[in-house]
Amino acid sequence: MKIKFKKEVGVGILVVCTLAISYWGFSFLKGKNYLTNSRIFYAKYNQVNGLVDANYVMINGVKVGEVRNISFMDIKGKVLVEFAVRNNIKIPRNSLAQIYNSDVLGSKAIEIVLGDSSVMANSGDTLKSTIQPSITEEVSYQMLPLKKKAESLMGSFDSVLAVIQYVFNEKTRENLQRSFESVKNAIRNIENTSYNLDTLVAAQRYRVTQILANVESITSNFKNNNAKLTNVINNFSTLSDTLAKIKIAKTIEKADAVLANISDITNKINSGKGSMGLLINNDTLYDQLSKSSKEVNLLIQDMRLNPQRYVHFSVFGKSPKKNKYIAPEGSK
Repeated sequence: MKIKFKKEVGVGILVVCTLAISYWGFSFLKGKNYLTNSRIFYAKYNQVNGLVDANYVMINGVKVGEVRNISFMDIKGKVLVEFAVRNNIKIPRNSLAQIYNSDVLGSKAIEIVLGDSSVMANSGDTLKSTIQPSITEEVSYQMLPLKKKAESLMGSFDSVLAVIQYVFNEKTRENLQRSFESVKNAIRNIENTSYNLDTLVAAQRYRVTQILANVESITSNFKNNNAKLTNVINNFSTLSDTLAKIKIAKTIEKADAVLANISDITNKINSGKGSMGLLINNDTLYDQLSKSSKEVNLLIQDMRLNPQRYVHFSVFGKSPKKNKYIAPEGSK
């Protein structure tokens, strides 16, 4: 008995097959391939940073699966991610499911960082999760200390500017202007001094040349007479050695003894002891000696003027009137 199918049943079967093939094709285009054998794993995240269904699951840069479903776990917003991995890929239980940027455009993917456990994860297990910071976040983390330093520096700049505005008031500006004028005048004086020095050096250049020539001549003489100078120095050394060998101490002791004797003599003279002391300190003796000296002078003068009074040769004797004494002129 033949079964006859109605045309409507054939159309229905065709529509169902078409829809099934379309759904499978659409899912395949989204990265879901229901015809391949795979295991399902889960990971929990506080946020997924733009991860969507059909994003790749990678291991060491090789695609091994895709994201199947993303859903909220509770009212706090914790996210549960379901992803599939091919059956032939062994995943240790302590592996890590990390969301990262798969390209420079910011597309997301899951990188399974394999652990070192000897126990493998089974389908339906929940892996540990983490999120790799994006380039923007990395830059933000790196720039945050610099930002804080810049803000602190700007605050310091504000304080410095406030201090500068307070210090550089009108009076301070006038003082600075006067100081600059003084510096300008000082520089002008230095320029004049340097000009005068240049003029002086230019005018005395010939004398300076002569002085240098004389110095050179003196040094040449020293060089040429080096042996003589050495001899002179040796002579001075010999003389100093000779002087050092002289018994200067004994000579000084003798000189001290002589000076002591002289001092003793002068003390005796001053105290009136001895003839010299009496002569110097006794006025009577001095007057007598002076008188005797004067009388001796008068006697010598009379003997010179009247020698016949003292020496007489006569047969008849001397005449008292003729030889009468006459006092010399100037005597009393």
